[in-house]
Amino acid sequence: MKLEMGSIQVSLLMLFSAMVFAVLAASPAPGGDNSTDSFWLLRIKSELLDPLGVLDSWSPGAHMCNWNGLTCSHEQSHVVGLNLSNSGLSGSVSPELWHLTSLETLDLSSNFLTGSIPSELGKLQNLKILLLYSNFISGKIPEEIFSLKKLLVLRIGDNQLSGEITPSIGNLTELTVLGLASCLFNGSIPVEIGKLKHLVSLDLQKNSLSGLIPDELRGCKRLQNFAASGNRLEGEIPASMGSLKSLQVLNLANNSLSGAIPVKLSHLSNLKYLNLLGNKLSGQIPLELNHLVQLEKLDLSVNSLSGPISLFSAQLKNLETLVLSNNFLTGSIPSNFCLQNSNLQQLFLHQNNLSGKFPLELLNCSSLQQLDLSDNNFEGELPSSIDKLENLTDLKLNTNSFSGKLPPEIGNMSKLVNVYLFDNMITGKPPLEIGKLKRLSALYLYDNQMSGRIPVELTNCTSITEIDFFGNHLTGSIPPTIGKLKNLIILQLRQNDLSGPIPPSLGYCRKLQILALADNKLSGTLPPTFRFLSELYKVTLYNNSFEGPLPSSLFLLKNLQIINFSHNRFSGSISPLLGSNSLTALDLTNNSFSGPIPPRLTMSRNLSRLRLAQNHLIGDIPNEFVELTELRFLDLSFNNLTGDVAAQLSNCRKLEHLLLNNNQLTGTMPSWLGRFEELGELDFSSNNFHGEIPAQLGNCSKLLKLSLHSNNYSGKIPQEIGNLTSLNVLNLHRNNLSGFIPSKLQECEKLFELRLAENCLTGSIPPELGRLTELQVILDLSKNSLSGEIPSSLGNLVKLERLNLSFNHLQGEVPFSLAKLTSLHMLNLSYNDLRGQLPSTFSGFPLSSFIGNNKLCGPPLTSCLGSGDQEKKSLSNAGVAGIIAAIVFSSTVICLTMLYIMVRMWRNWRRVTIQSLDGGGTEQTREEEKWVCGDEKRKNGEYWKVNSMAKVPSLDDQISKTCIFPFKMDT
Repeated sequence: MKLEMGSIQVSLLMLFSAMVFAVLAASPAPGGDNSTDSFWLLRIKSELLDPLGVLDSWSPGAHMCNWNGLTCSHEQSHVVGLNLSNSGLSGSVSPELWHLTSLETLDLSSNFLTGSIPSELGKLQNLKILLLYSNFISGKIPEEIFSLKKLLVLRIGDNQLSGEITPSIGNLTELTVLGLASCLFNGSIPVEIGKLKHLVSLDLQKNSLSGLIPDELRGCKRLQNFAASGNRLEGEIPASMGSLKSLQVLNLANNSLSGAIPVKLSHLSNLKYLNLLGNKLSGQIPLELNHLVQLEKLDLSVNSLSGPISLFSAQLKNLETLVLSNNFLTGSIPSNFCLQNSNLQQLFLHQNNLSGKFPLELLNCSSLQQLDLSDNNFEGELPSSIDKLENLTDLKLNTNSFSGKLPPEIGNMSKLVNVYLFDNMITGKPPLEIGKLKRLSALYLYDNQMSGRIPVELTNCTSITEIDFFGNHLTGSIPPTIGKLKNLIILQLRQNDLSGPIPPSLGYCRKLQILALADNKLSGTLPPTFRFLSELYKVTLYNNSFEGPLPSSLFLLKNLQIINFSHNRFSGSISPLLGSNSLTALDLTNNSFSGPIPPRLTMSRNLSRLRLAQNHLIGDIPNEFVELTELRFLDLSFNNLTGDVAAQLSNCRKLEHLLLNNNQLTGTMPSWLGRFEELGELDFSSNNFHGEIPAQLGNCSKLLKLSLHSNNYSGKIPQEIGNLTSLNVLNLHRNNLSGFIPSKLQECEKLFELRLAENCLTGSIPPELGRLTELQVILDLSKNSLSGEIPSSLGNLVKLERLNLSFNHLQGEVPFSLAKLTSLHMLNLSYNDLRGQLPSTFSGFPLSSFIGNNKLCGPPLTSCLGSGDQEKKSLSNAGVAGIIAAIVFSSTVICLTMLYIMVRMWRNWRRVTIQSLDGGGTEQTREEEKWVCGDEKRKNGEYWKVNSMAKVPSLDDQISKTCIFPFKMDT
């Protein structure tokens, strides 16, 4: 029963609501009934936000024809024009607008309207002008819009409209202006646009249109303005565009158009503006373009055009701007390029391959205001008559090969504002006449060969904002009147030979933002007037001879972001430099700063580079460093810092370089370093760290250098070090590390320096080290307790320059594969238990490289011949075969000799026998004397001599005291 009653109540409530709504809908709004335009206009007003009160006059108490932004018909009964352009309105375009059936003009442009274009606007069949551009309208163009047969102007660009431009656009046959620029339209340009015979302006710029430019566009015979720049159009420019005789503006810049520039474009006799920059056009510039006598601006830059310049202001008499930059044009500027009556004001030819001397022909272009010949191959001296260009404001001749002195006549060019002459070979002194250029704003003379003093007259150019003399040979001091340059923003004098102090007047250049005086011979202390440089955000004074403590007033410089005072003689505290909380880089390397690191430094939360190395800083690393979360480069090396690094740096997760070496830091290496994913360089060497190397370091996958030498680390080398596949340098020498060398080091394939010396490592040298083929600087395993043989795989390290395996317990022979190490210029195998013959390529190393290995032989050691059985064993197979062959040959010779002697003996025996029969005895005595043993012959000073061929050489033979044949012939 309760459910039924509830249902009845709900039904009654809904019925009552519907009745109320019907009554309200049927009731006329204040200002008229729903058949009047005023009714619907008030409805439209209610849907808009009007912060500027533009619609305040829209009130029922006033006639609508007196309302702001409205135009009424003659009988003042209908609205024919609604113009609320640039009124600050927000909301959406109301569909209720279709009720204004007499509307001919609707302009809601330049507001903050959102939403989509309502399809109901297609019902406004009297509409002639629809302007919705410069809003935030999105979505597609409703097809209903293309049914507005009377539409003359459709401008809906500069919105967020998307989709394709449909072929239905061809239905707007009365259209004269079509503006669809700066949206998100894609697809191709529909060929149906060619049906718009009355079209005067077509603007399709800054969309994502692709495909070809339709040839059908030639049907728009009245077209005066065609702009399709900033799309993705491709293919060639249709030659048929030359038939659009009314065309005055053609802008196809920043597409992907290719091929040659059509010669038929020269038929566009009314063309005033031609822009084809930023495409892929090639070939030469057509000579026929000189027929475009109405042309005022021509831009063919950023293409691939080649050949000579073939455009002449003598024919293009109305030409004001010519831009041919960023091409491959060659040759020189034609001699008839310019005439006295030329209107040329801007000539940009930079970044081509133009050559020759400064084109004197340009001096006839007296109307020139901007001249850019930079990034070419021009050479020779600048002409003294350059002051003929009396209207020139910008002279850009940088990055050429101009030489000689800067002509003093440049001081006569009174309208000069910007002078770019950097990266040439200009010599001599900066002319004093530069001081006459009262309008000069930027003077860039860097990267030349200028010498002499900076002229004091330069300080008369009180409008100057930028001076850059970097990389010259300027001498003398900075002009003492530099403070006259009240508008100076940049002063770049780096890398010269300037000397003397910084003038105190520099402090009066109160607008100065960048001061670069590095790489000079400047000296003295910083003037107290520095405190007035309140706009200064970058100052570099490195590589000079500045000295003394910093003025405390520097603390007032609150905008400093980059400071580099490195390689000077500053002393005292660094606190005066810490007044700014905006520091991003501070480099004070190699000075004499002392005291602790001020915690105030950490107020600069965006600090990314901090280098305080090679000073006399003491104390702990401040705990406040935990706040420097943006730090990427930290170098505190070569100081007297103490304490540990347990927590101060744990939040610096972006660190790429962490250098704490050569201090007195203690404690263990924190395992949280393994969370520093960006770490590329870690140097904790020459401190008092102890404990084990944490395995978590293996997580630092970007690590390039790991240097922990000269500490007290113990334990094993973690296998996880092998995960550091980007590692270039691994230096762990002079610690107390023990255990084996991990074979997983083979994974560090990019290592070019490996030092594990002076530890307590045991076991053999892993043959896997032979896979580190990028090792070049050194492989040092010396002063450990390594044993076993030298792996032959080390012969694969063909780039290695230094190898040190000394002071170990290595055994066996030196692998002949090491002979392949032709890049070695230092080798130390001393004090091991090596034996055998050295590779012949080692003969050039000193004896000290092999000392302490008593069983090694071969150059530069003693010869392996005559060195005992051990040396025999070290002979190669070829050597053994040679010895056997020598023995066989010698034995054969001995046998033949003995046979000869026996025959002679037999003959002598017969002769003695015969003689004895004759009674002779003298010969017998002489024969016997020939065969007496050596000891008896020595008494008489005689030795038995035998041809060396008759004796088999023995490595162990000494001089024998017995006869060769130890018997006496019996007669």
